[in-house]
Amino acid sequence: MIQASGLARTFRSRRGTVEAVKGVDISVAEGEIVGFLGPNGAGKTTTLRMLTTLLDPTAGTATVAGCDLRSDPVGVRRRIGYVAQSGATLPEARAGEEIVDHALLYGLSREQATRRGHELFEQLDLEGLWDRQCRSMSGGQRRRLDIAMGLVHQPLLVFLDEPTTGLDPQSRANLWEHIRGLRDRLGTTVFLTTHYLDEADALSDRLMVIDHGTIVAAGTPAELKRQVSGDAVSVVLADPARIEDAVRVAKELSGSEGAVGDGDTVRLRVEDGGAALPALLRRLDADSIALSSVEVRKPSLDDVFLSLTGRSLRDEPAA
Repeated sequence: MIQASGLARTFRSRRGTVEAVKGVDISVAEGEIVGFLGPNGAGKTTTLRMLTTLLDPTAGTATVAGCDLRSDPVGVRRRIGYVAQSGATLPEARAGEEIVDHALLYGLSREQATRRGHELFEQLDLEGLWDRQCRSMSGGQRRRLDIAMGLVHQPLLVFLDEPTTGLDPQSRANLWEHIRGLRDRLGTTVFLTTHYLDEADALSDRLMVIDHGTIVAAGTPAELKRQVSGDAVSVVLADPARIEDAVRVAKELSGSEGAVGDGDTVRLRVEDGGAALPALLRRLDADSIALSSVEVRKPSLDDVFLSLTGRSLRDEPAA
């Protein structure tokens, strides 16, 4: 559905040439949900704008939804849907008018647009809101309307740019189900940007991480997590004065040379946290080091992101 090779974009500034994207290769198969992650300034937004024909590439080639990005950008636009982060609805407009007007721009007749709109309203839990002004809709309802507008012309591929930013947890979870339904019910391929790692983990079949203008990792969430060495173990001491003793004990355990102390907490990584924890607890008990809590945590996407980019994506504003 997307095949890009050497896609690059440079900008000229007063300080010289800036390489925002340095020749990325992207492959997205039909029917996939692919998450595209990157910290601020990594090139994520620039790449998305190139793939949606909003920005001309400086170099490279790409085929999007079966059309050449350079020679047939109009064909690309006809075949894709794009849901911008900022949304596209007018506060004073009525929801049904917005979706019909959007469909007319794609060449649908008013009858086709109305029928298609009502179908999408049913699928996206917007029934009964056809005549509602957008300003009176909830944030989750407006976001689902944005997605309906991006799907009204039945695109093969839809780009969702930060689809749940600003939504409350319940609305986010509800929208996740609808995004899964785009693929499961409608067969739509989804290219998703997000700065919520739990969202990327829950929704994406595959992930791509961009940093400093290049793709630094790609794979399923499980594959990327396996790149992080070991489980994270943290023990909180009842007496912070024993922190140095606890760190020494942890370092003596096989595979835990990276143990560090911070305040009242010792943190370390081991290959198998469940297997290593009993030995650690026995050694600490033997040295009369009392604990107030213990935690073993499998690698998360935030651990992956931190190891790849040196930065955390958690709660970071969109790039």
